[in-house]
Amino acid sequence: MKKFNYLLTLLTAFTLVMTSCKEDEKPDNGVTIEGIPATARIDAGATLGPVNATITGLDGLVTLTITKDGAPLTTAPLTGTTATVPFSYTALPADAGKNVVFEFKATDKDGDFASATHVLTVGAEPTTIRVTGNITANTTWVTGKTYILGSRVIVTNGAKLTIQKGVIVKGEAGTGANATALIIARGAQIDAQGTATEPIIFTSVADEIQPGQVASPNLEPTIEGLWGGLIVLGRARGSFAGDVQEIQIEGIPASDTNGLYGGTNDADNSGIIKYISIRHGGANIGEGNEINGLTLGGVGSGTVIENVEVVANQDDGIEWFGGTVSVKNALIWNSGDDAVDTDQAWAGTLDNFIVICGVNTDHALEIDGPEGAYNAAHTVKNGSVKGHPSSEFADFRAGARGTFENLYFFNFPAPSANNNAGRGDLSLSGDATIANFSNGALKFIKLEATLADGVTLQQAFRNGTDVHAATVALKANTVGANKAAFTGWTWAAAANALADFK
Repeated sequence: MKKFNYLLTLLTAFTLVMTSCKEDEKPDNGVTIEGIPATARIDAGATLGPVNATITGLDGLVTLTITKDGAPLTTAPLTGTTATVPFSYTALPADAGKNVVFEFKATDKDGDFASATHVLTVGAEPTTIRVTGNITANTTWVTGKTYILGSRVIVTNGAKLTIQKGVIVKGEAGTGANATALIIARGAQIDAQGTATEPIIFTSVADEIQPGQVASPNLEPTIEGLWGGLIVLGRARGSFAGDVQEIQIEGIPASDTNGLYGGTNDADNSGIIKYISIRHGGANIGEGNEINGLTLGGVGSGTVIENVEVVANQDDGIEWFGGTVSVKNALIWNSGDDAVDTDQAWAGTLDNFIVICGVNTDHALEIDGPEGAYNAAHTVKNGSVKGHPSSEFADFRAGARGTFENLYFFNFPAPSANNNAGRGDLSLSGDATIANFSNGALKFIKLEATLADGVTLQQAFRNGTDVHAATVALKANTVGANKAAFTGWTWAAAANALADFK
């Protein structure tokens, strides 16, 4: 009997202990995930989200693990009892045409977990992308695609736009404040590196050209003014009226401060431009105020620009406004005003260039002097210039200065009979320019020309510049451009427009 009572006492004590322990245990609260949609659909290259995963685990959260098609994608540590985790995913080209499965798994400190599944259907990657807003972060435009400028698109200070080889950029039609253009603002950069087999082409939406083509299949190389152009701005010095350090670029409304250029950093770096062709631009934003094909405002010497073609621009082909950037291998065809235009004491070099004047071309070269106290000079060398009955060799104005050497001119009309500045001549305009020629600030070295019948060197090269010139037979020139630099990637070469060049 005593033994039975002893066992009963032990059993009762054990029961009391177990009951007490059970009463002290915390409840198991589990984990929940909310906010993840079951399905969605985007195209390759597009971005899902962000969507927010809201996670609750009253026992204390530990991690959220996300897998893509069963493979780990990311793991996020969690703390506390609730968390909200944003999730975004940019569909890869390899995802196109697939259903991509994402699993979200959240765990707590007790080892409990909850999961949610999302199925993302990915369509084909679009090949045409319309751009309307400013570019404020590093961005890449990808080979094989066409990008449409739906407005004035500005790469802003601190951002970099990379344009891969073979990309086509098309500007929509627009004038005034609605003119489309691509602007690289001060402090921003462009990295547009085409190749000799895959140039980057800037053109109009009216152009039916596709990636892989060089010549337009539907537009003539004389059609101009269909969109704006490419504008690059920097912090290098310029000579501005009133000796201010910065000024607004022409072609951009004064209300847009992204149009400011100039500064004190002559080594400023606005990026790299190689093997690009700019076509059918020069939209008018106001009376007599058109956008150039390539505008360079205060661009510094740290910038690399090589192998550039400008075709049928309503205003100038390439225009420099101060700055120190140099350009190598440039071709301007059918510019609407001047082909090569320099202003505000640009201090770089243009080396190896071809100009093909068109019916609307005014001057092959228009060279202006400084506008303020700051003086600098540039060099223009190794150029071949084909004229047109409506065009002039060059006009040096307003105290122009610099060195111009190894230039060849042909196919120009006879100069005006009254010996005043007119078509078919190289002229010095204004006393300041003539004085600079006399004192050597404006220098000519080895000019050659094939002149119209009966035209003398003195008639074609005025104000004494003829002493630096010589007459040669067509294609017998010993100076000028190397046209081999333009074969394969320019529209001019594809159209056989370089046949008259040596």
